[in-house]
Amino acid sequence: MQRPLVPLVVAAALLCAGCSGGSEPGSGAARAAGKGAKDSGADAPADHGATVRAAVAATKRSSARIDERIELGDGTTRYVISIKGDFDWAGGKGRLAVDLRNPAVPGKTSPRMNEIFDGDTVYFGGFAEMEGSWGSIRRDEAEAHYALRAPMNDPEHVLRQVAQMRRISKVGKETVNGVRAVHYRGTLTEKTVTLRMAKDMRAKVATARKQIGELIVYADAWIDRNGRIVRTRLDWPLGAAGVKATMDLTDHGKPVRAKAPAPGEVVPMPQVGGPLPG
Repeated sequence: MQRPLVPLVVAAALLCAGCSGGSEPGSGAARAAGKGAKDSGADAPADHGATVRAAVAATKRSSARIDERIELGDGTTRYVISIKGDFDWAGGKGRLAVDLRNPAVPGKTSPRMNEIFDGDTVYFGGFAEMEGSWGSIRRDEAEAHYALRAPMNDPEHVLRQVAQMRRISKVGKETVNGVRAVHYRGTLTEKTVTLRMAKDMRAKVATARKQIGELIVYADAWIDRNGRIVRTRLDWPLGAAGVKATMDLTDHGKPVRAKAPAPGEVVPMPQVGGPLPG
C-alpha cells in the first residue's frame, strides 16, 4: 500500500494551542443557527432537522454524480483532494477517482487512486506499485484517518454526518450548478465528527478539545425542489489552518455501472490508511 504522502496537517492544527477562528462556542454560524431558532416558530430547529434528514433519505434511495473537493492545510502548506465519479446508494455500488495535489506546485504529477464500491466491499487500485492488482476492504471495517474524511471516501458516510446536523437554520434560496435549492446551515457534534474515525485520530481530537475548548464544525446542506441533496459542505476552520469538504451531487437517478475486479486480481487488506483512502 502507498505510504502516506501528506502529514496529518489537520491533527497538527488541532493540537496547536494558538489556534483560533471557529473555536469559540458563540461565534459565526453557531450564533446564526441559534438566532434562527429563536426568531421564528416556523423555523424551529426540529423542523429543519426533519427536512434535512428527509432529503438525505430521498438521496440515498437513488444515485448521483459525485464531485467532491476537500481543502486542507496547516497555515503554511495547502492540499486539495478531488473525488469524482458515480454512486448508487440504493444499489450499493459506485466508482470513484481520487487525486491529491498541492496548488502551489502546478504541473507536478498528482498521486491518484481508483475505487469500486460493490455491496459490502470497496476495491482500490491504480497505484504503480500494485501492478494492476486491486486491494479490498469491507466498507463497514474501513476507518477515517483524517478530519472530515469519509472512510474510503464513501459518500454514504458524508450523508450520514449531514443527517446528524444540529442547531440548523434556514439560510435561503440559492442556485447550485444551475439548480434552485434551499440552503440550510448547522453544526456537527464531536461524536458526529469522529464517527468511524481511527482511534489515534479520535485521541488527537479529544486532546485538542481539552487544550482549546469546544471545537465547532459547521455543516451546510442544499436541497432541491424534489427534496434531494445537491450539495453538502463540512467546514472546520482553525485560524490559518483547517479543512473544508464540499460535495456536489448532480444527475440524480442516473444509471451507475461499477463491476468488481476478478477475484484473482484482488488482495484483501485488514486496514487501509493514507491521504487518498482518507
